[in-house]
Amino acid sequence: MKTKNFQLINHQWFTDSRQVTGAASDAQLADAVFFAIQGEHHDGHDFIGELYKKGIRQFVVERSALTPDRRTELMHYADATFIEVDSSLQTLQTLAAEQRRTVHIPIIGITGSNGKTIVKEWLAQLLEGGQVFPDFIIAKSPKSYNSQLGVPLSVHQLNESHTLGIFEAGISKVHEMQELETIIRPTIGIFTNIGTAHDEGFRTRKQKIAEKLRLFIHADTLIYCADYTDIDEEARLLLKAVNPNIQFVTWSLKGRQATYQGVIQDDKLTLTNSDGSSIELKLPFFDRASVENLLHCLVTMLTLQPWPKETLQSRLNRLRPVSMRLEQKEGINNSVLIDDSYNNDVAGLQLALSFLNQQSTRSRRVVILSDVLQSGQPENDLYEQVGDLIRANDVGQFVGIGPIVSQNAHFFADNSLFYTTTDAFLAQFPFNELRDSTVLVKGARPFSFERIVARLERKVHGTVLEINLDALTHNLNYYREKVGSDTKLMVMVKAFAYGSGSAEVAQLLQFHRVDYLAVAYADEGISLRQNGIDLPVMVMNPAPETFDALLAYNLEPEIYSMRILREWGEFVQEAWSKGQGAGSLEPGLSSDILPRAPRPIHLKIDTGMHRLGFLETELSEVASYLKNHPNLHVATVFSHLAGSDDAQFNAFSKQQYETFLRSTAVLEAALGYRPTRHLLNSAGIVRFPEYKLDMVRLGIGLYGVEASGINQSALQTVGTLRTVVSQIKTVRAGESIGYSRRGVLDHEARIATLAIGYADGYDRRLGNSIGHVWVNGTRCPTVGNICMDMTMIDVTSAMVSEGDEVLIFGPELPITELAKQMQTIPYEILTGVSDRVKRVFFKEGN
Repeated sequence: MKTKNFQLINHQWFTDSRQVTGAASDAQLADAVFFAIQGEHHDGHDFIGELYKKGIRQFVVERSALTPDRRTELMHYADATFIEVDSSLQTLQTLAAEQRRTVHIPIIGITGSNGKTIVKEWLAQLLEGGQVFPDFIIAKSPKSYNSQLGVPLSVHQLNESHTLGIFEAGISKVHEMQELETIIRPTIGIFTNIGTAHDEGFRTRKQKIAEKLRLFIHADTLIYCADYTDIDEEARLLLKAVNPNIQFVTWSLKGRQATYQGVIQDDKLTLTNSDGSSIELKLPFFDRASVENLLHCLVTMLTLQPWPKETLQSRLNRLRPVSMRLEQKEGINNSVLIDDSYNNDVAGLQLALSFLNQQSTRSRRVVILSDVLQSGQPENDLYEQVGDLIRANDVGQFVGIGPIVSQNAHFFADNSLFYTTTDAFLAQFPFNELRDSTVLVKGARPFSFERIVARLERKVHGTVLEINLDALTHNLNYYREKVGSDTKLMVMVKAFAYGSGSAEVAQLLQFHRVDYLAVAYADEGISLRQNGIDLPVMVMNPAPETFDALLAYNLEPEIYSMRILREWGEFVQEAWSKGQGAGSLEPGLSSDILPRAPRPIHLKIDTGMHRLGFLETELSEVASYLKNHPNLHVATVFSHLAGSDDAQFNAFSKQQYETFLRSTAVLEAALGYRPTRHLLNSAGIVRFPEYKLDMVRLGIGLYGVEASGINQSALQTVGTLRTVVSQIKTVRAGESIGYSRRGVLDHEARIATLAIGYADGYDRRLGNSIGHVWVNGTRCPTVGNICMDMTMIDVTSAMVSEGDEVLIFGPELPITELAKQMQTIPYEILTGVSDRVKRVFFKEGN
């Protein structure tokens, strides 16, 4: 069945099946449409049945995905409409472009290598007047939605109430911008800057600039910094040729010819127009990147309309840093806190609720929400929609803060609480009621919800390990691409997920539908089950005293010797006889295991690692035992390459592979079925893709360390360890620093004491100038021995004050470099970060 495109424009669009849960009410789902996209890592067509059960009735599907079996499946959904297209993504883009053509308001399109999202968010802050300066009602990209998929979803928000649109566009290769230009069709363009991001997708830097300039081929005005000479040259040479009427509004801090000349002295900006008029403004931020972003915003404001200096200054004064991250933190009363305290719109609320749905460590959900400002919707429609979203996401407690949401209390559950101001909430709310809850805090900036976050956050010392969930997802997808969609993926979350936080990482992996998780010990698996993880979990070191727990929590043991095989077999046989095949599950646990269903096991083969596992000569005995014990089923059989990360051992790795194939062939012949086979770890995935077999095991690579050293640049940093400066003092030459007087100064030095020591995971081997940290752009060496709770560094050459942040490892100081300083491996550093160091999990907007 087919329908015309315009019939879908006013529907709610979904492209990710995982976001449908809780993303809308039943009534909204019935009017929604799902675009099934064949992506690099998932095929949306695989989830049509799941979405049909949730209430979706309209689907856009791709002809190439409609195999005979799939067409037969779709015939069972009699009341559903399926619209067949060549490309669901292109259809989505076409619909968005049609919708854009019906809107006749100024549209700002932003591109560039860096700063797009900051400029967009700051422009919205500056132009959205609210109650004091009622100027523009703005539709903008949620968070950093700037891709081929994100842009049409962003533009789809436009409605007749909006008076301005601000959308960003990002590309990573040639020919992508022409699609985005058709969708955004900006009247005003901003080209923020040009840098190295996505250089690999273009032959030259000039080609990249030319491709980005395609966004402005129909724009009336383009704003950019003339100090980027290559942008200036390409704009005047190429863009003018295809859009001769475009007006360039430029600015410069270096005296180049431009519409506006800027001079900065201390925190003051003097901006002089080419007509000779000038204004002086005090800047709220004055680091280089922020100044550049602010100037783009100011020049754009002045291009839109004339502004009195007092109004510009007033708006600059209220400007706040932009956090594009959803941060998950430890809260008071054993709660988990999701901090999205600087941004509040309906699209952003849907994203935040989707993130909330991924968190299952605490079953009770609480949402603290401010008034939704500048939505462009009638008040009744807006809060009815918000109320539907809250109910659909199974929120146990809703708290509304602000006069408008309080006036619309009737759209929310009876147990909801309302406060007209943030002060009233902080003074009156019963905070003990948040115990054992997951709390989403989301507010518009005027409500200063950072004060609420400060009240709810559990207070620990100033050392924090930040875990970038988007980087983790990027790394997961990198390895998925290496092995292809036909190869299963087991991910290692042992040792507290390599120090990153096992429950939180496992939840993300479950969200992204990996096939298996692996832990070292039973208690790690139990913790996953207690935190809502229902993926299959392999336990690598089972012990007889944990067998009851393995059975009760549906955990699958690694079997590596005849002793452990017999002990487990006898235990399962006894459980069978007692009708306890599923164990005595705790309340809330679920199991598909029937009382007498065979228990899955994982056989470890020793092909040369000589750590754990059956030797090839022992396999006939193993097979004989298993044939006589139908209560056991071999789910997988695996081995481990001893030298997969080093080319000098390639011949030995090949020998291990051949031994493994012989071993699995023996087992398969004896068992009468083929278990899933896996041999490769992270390094092996990169170096020996031809050995991938049925499944691979991803470990350290997920966490941003490419063990073979071949493709480190392809991975993103997941963990960043930060601390703070506790004190700074000037110490004379010849004086000593720290225990045992090991740090004797040969010069007068400024010494900073950091709130981190070896009890936090900063190893004593890094003392006495062996280790370096990153302080406000400067590498600073350690001085003296590392203490249990403190470290001293020489900051003589750095600009630093007490309370400043210090990077221990992260993007600017890779953990691989730290490992070399310690003469160890990154594994030891990651797993050595103490449990007393607070973990903060964050996700960027898209």
